[in-house]
Amino acid sequence: MRAHLDGQRVCGHRTHAGKSRAGLLIGAAVLLAECPSNTTTAQAQSALPPVTVPTPAQRPKPVRASDQTSRRTQAAARQRNRNPAPAAPTLSERAAADAAAQQAAKLGYRAMPSATTLRSGASPLNTSQAVNVVPEQVLKDQLPRNIDDALINVSGVTQTNTLAGSQDAVIRRGFGDNRDGSIMRNGMPLVQGRSLNAAVESVEVLKGPASLLYGIMDPGGIVNTISKRPELYQHGSVTLLGSAFNASKTGADGLLDVTGPIGDQGLAYRFIGYGVSEDYWRNFGRHREMLIAPSLAWYGQDTTVQLNYEHREFIYPFDRGTAFNPVTKAPLAVPATRRLDEPFNNTWGTSDLMQASVEHRFNQDWKLYAGYSYNTETFSANQLRITGIDFTTGRETRSNDGTGSSLSNVSYGTSYISGSFWLGDMRNDVVFGGDGQYRTIYRDTLIRQTTPAFNVYNPVYGLIGPGTTASNSDSAQTDKLGQWSLFVQDTLHLTERFALVGGARYMDYEQIAGRGKPFNTNTNVSQDKVLPLGGAIFKLTDQISLYASYTQSLKPNSTIAPIGVVIDSNIAPEEGVSYEAGVKFDLNKRISGTLALYDLDKKNVQTTKTNSAGNVELHTVGRAHSRGVELDVTGRLTDSWALIGSYGYTDARVTASEDATLLGRKLQNVALNTASLYLVYDFGTALPGQLRLGGGARYVGDRPGDSTNTFFLPSYVVADIFATYETRYQNTPVIYQFNVKNLFDTVYYPSAVNNLNVAIGDARRVSLSATVKF
Repeated sequence: MRAHLDGQRVCGHRTHAGKSRAGLLIGAAVLLAECPSNTTTAQAQSALPPVTVPTPAQRPKPVRASDQTSRRTQAAARQRNRNPAPAAPTLSERAAADAAAQQAAKLGYRAMPSATTLRSGASPLNTSQAVNVVPEQVLKDQLPRNIDDALINVSGVTQTNTLAGSQDAVIRRGFGDNRDGSIMRNGMPLVQGRSLNAAVESVEVLKGPASLLYGIMDPGGIVNTISKRPELYQHGSVTLLGSAFNASKTGADGLLDVTGPIGDQGLAYRFIGYGVSEDYWRNFGRHREMLIAPSLAWYGQDTTVQLNYEHREFIYPFDRGTAFNPVTKAPLAVPATRRLDEPFNNTWGTSDLMQASVEHRFNQDWKLYAGYSYNTETFSANQLRITGIDFTTGRETRSNDGTGSSLSNVSYGTSYISGSFWLGDMRNDVVFGGDGQYRTIYRDTLIRQTTPAFNVYNPVYGLIGPGTTASNSDSAQTDKLGQWSLFVQDTLHLTERFALVGGARYMDYEQIAGRGKPFNTNTNVSQDKVLPLGGAIFKLTDQISLYASYTQSLKPNSTIAPIGVVIDSNIAPEEGVSYEAGVKFDLNKRISGTLALYDLDKKNVQTTKTNSAGNVELHTVGRAHSRGVELDVTGRLTDSWALIGSYGYTDARVTASEDATLLGRKLQNVALNTASLYLVYDFGTALPGQLRLGGGARYVGDRPGDSTNTFFLPSYVVADIFATYETRYQNTPVIYQFNVKNLFDTVYYPSAVNNLNVAIGDARRVSLSATVKF
């Protein structure tokens, strides 16, 4: 490319050569913003395009070689004196220029998955499974309050049993539950009840069986939450938010987020502090939470080291919702705000998360990743469990239950190498490595206590206190799982357009589960298994690819409760098999998405049956089948319009069971149809500040409220809106944001455990925040 005295032409744009560091930085930011790039902040130490001012061409004339060399040296020296070379930008300046370029992509809902989700840096177009991303800016705009709320933007996802609002619980492609091991932070498993907090930057979903990369798992897929990382330029923000469900139900949030370099050798820090105290939207209850999240990172020439820690303290209302009349199939005829329990129904506790990772690049083709994570949570809970309701008289029977000294923890480590090599004219993109996990879920004291009846039509609260009677037969609930694995995956590029994908995981695992004081073992399993993966990718263009895949999942059968027999290694594990095909697109690096069709079968589902002698028999002949179509789109339609939208069709039902009441039934809490669409309009420079307006709605079809389909939760549409305005006050950036969630105050029911425990979605919530950047 020819250089010119007054500048360089890069990516079709001319930039003028600067004579100062400021000029160089401005030029770098423009180049990064206008040129296609996959650069991330974590790669901020990479060199910016150099700006050079070559010596003007000299008219040739015959001279001696020695004189010619001398004159060239003198001319070059004179030129350098007239045009001194600009000082090289520091790491912080490079990072600031990179961040400025990335900001436009974020506002446009640009979505690229983290390398931790797919265990490689491969583009989604070069993979044979669907990966859906909820980008950072979507979370900032919509202000989701938990992972269920964030995943309304992803196709085929519905809520399931959240344990009265204390646990993440999402169904993907018909399968999933709370504490099923599918929620990750940076590709490593969590056990804490709620995973979405102020330290999370974005959320990603790897659809379908993910056991090749993640081991023991339900076949619906994994949810990976991505942490905010330290950055190499100094900046921060303070946010204050006020909220209200109505005039008397108010709250406040506060967030501090500051990051920057430590010295000039690539070391950076980040500190996030968050607190919230707000009234619950129903007639009593309060949500309080505190988070501190410090982190460190070192960005070397070839090595990146990340260290992050989160400490969280919380108290939530433990709210089982309402009840549905088994005769009329209608919800209980009381106001949605009326709770059926007592003000002491709460869950409270602490969680800690520590993670460390190292990524080292050997050369352009090969890199090593190693990570370790330890997550623990302790909590206790009080609850009045609803055991029966007379829907005519309103008489409600309740059990005064509780959980004391619950402890969950997971220790996990992984290491893998990814890279490329050539076999003849065929490139191989390979990832291989191993991982190990040890997870414990323990509930020490289970309280079971009878209590007087209660009338839901004329409630009188406060006549009783929390239960204190421990049930030894229900206590000491224990579930310990260990697994160790090796895995390999190869993408073989037969041509520039066509590739085959193959892989396998060898997994060895053991699980012990049971309960009681003294302890009774009800599960004692030790097995191993090899799980294969296959796929194909055909790139129609550089922006559109077709894919197909065959994947498997595995999850041991287990039980804490006694069922008359101990589940051991003779009992086959649950196994999922999925066939998937679809098309992916990433058009002009502005809008991306996936259209997927899948057929998923889960066999060896555990069922029980009472025989003629009155004894409980265990059977693993159950089978569940899910098939569907999913469409996900996110990105920028025009310079002003951005969107994120989805549609999911999920037909999931029981196809084999010893229990005739389950055969052919639809899977609980799975909607046949789901859809969402959110649009944002950016006024750009049309106003003195930057105004953005957005809104949209989500639709969830009717769902079975129990496994035998005796009642259905009605379909619903919930709409949200927001507005942000960024301006300056004495040269300090200030952002005001206004949100209304559940704009029309819709009463809706996102999930159910049974007809006596049906969750109610949050009422209309209005919030106003101010963020000061520094």
